[in-house]
Amino acid sequence: METLAKLAILADAAKYDASCASSGAESRNSLKNGGIGSTEGMGICHAYAPDGRCISLLKILLTNFCTYDCVYCVNRRSSNVQRARFTVDEVVGLTMNFYKRNYIEGLFLSSGIIRSADYTMEQLVEVARKLRVEQKFGGYIHLKTIPDAAPELLAAAGRWADRLSINIELPTEEGLARLAPEKNLRDIRGAMGNLRLNIENAKEERSTAKGAPRFAPAGQSTQMIVGADASSDRKILQTSTNLYGNYKMRRVYYSAFSPIPDAAKSLPLMAPPLIREHRLYQADWLLRFYGFTVEDIAPVDGQENLALDIDPKAAWALRNREVFPVDVQRAPRETLLKVPGLGVKTVDRILALRRHKTLRYEDLVRLKAPMKKAAPFVTLADHKPRAQPESSALRRELVPTQQGELFA
Repeated sequence: METLAKLAILADAAKYDASCASSGAESRNSLKNGGIGSTEGMGICHAYAPDGRCISLLKILLTNFCTYDCVYCVNRRSSNVQRARFTVDEVVGLTMNFYKRNYIEGLFLSSGIIRSADYTMEQLVEVARKLRVEQKFGGYIHLKTIPDAAPELLAAAGRWADRLSINIELPTEEGLARLAPEKNLRDIRGAMGNLRLNIENAKEERSTAKGAPRFAPAGQSTQMIVGADASSDRKILQTSTNLYGNYKMRRVYYSAFSPIPDAAKSLPLMAPPLIREHRLYQADWLLRFYGFTVEDIAPVDGQENLALDIDPKAAWALRNREVFPVDVQRAPRETLLKVPGLGVKTVDRILALRRHKTLRYEDLVRLKAPMKKAAPFVTLADHKPRAQPESSALRRELVPTQQGELFA
């Protein structure tokens, strides 16, 4: 099969994996030293770094052949799809040719399992090694690692890649056992733990010894499929909290289940609404940067799933009306972060500005705070919200402004 025909198949097969962001990467070498490639330029928009830069990635599978038969996967062993397989040199050649044409700034490489976990991992590592050593490629490399592979292979992957990821796939052990019986949650978590230790040890060595080798400097990430089993949003967020706390994940990605051809009867007939995936990302942000807990977002005495018509921060504010209105001039940072519409950057600007002046409504407008969201929940020198309406009435006012927004 021609390389371009393989590319069409294996790029399409890779689209289901969401965990390919390139945040946190640094250039591996300097162009002055003869290296090729950088993660610092602009390119085709495939992913975003934390500072807003577009990062273009060649996102492919080494092969979509697979010995596993995970019922939710389009590339499962029993799936009736067209198969293809790259050689190591073909992936290296594609990456370098695409980079030199300014199509990409990096590579995201995953694979189905062929022969064995160790053999497949060896092939993935060899691609990264050849890019770094033989081609002196200094751009971004993200490898999808295989938890069943030998620890020394995972260690080798971290030496050449900027980021590693191991997909946890489903939020619960029961769901994984039912839909992916050949995968073991204990092995997955064990591999995640080993990656965390290797990453932390490498950081410590580099802090004390100049020139010490790096190990996956952009950390590790994972992905959960949403809607393939009956796991609630509350359970998904509990699993995410555990992954962030115990394994120091850089990101947990949420991928809405997509119905596949010849699907098993145990799978849903329809995909979950994409807004559910969006709400989970919003809740994830609240957990990581806004001081919320899972209990705040999905209380045990409330609904197990997030509301779809309103973002989780606004939903929390409506459930906790006694907290509001908040005095913007005096409230501490952690309280301001609970106000709908006020994001982290806006709150930090408020804290800096109020040291020098008494804040007024127009000041928040100048800071580009979305006052349609925030106004009912704050007081300022020249603003007090009108007599608080019933939560249901206020919800009706907020819902139209939430649709399609990312949130703050």
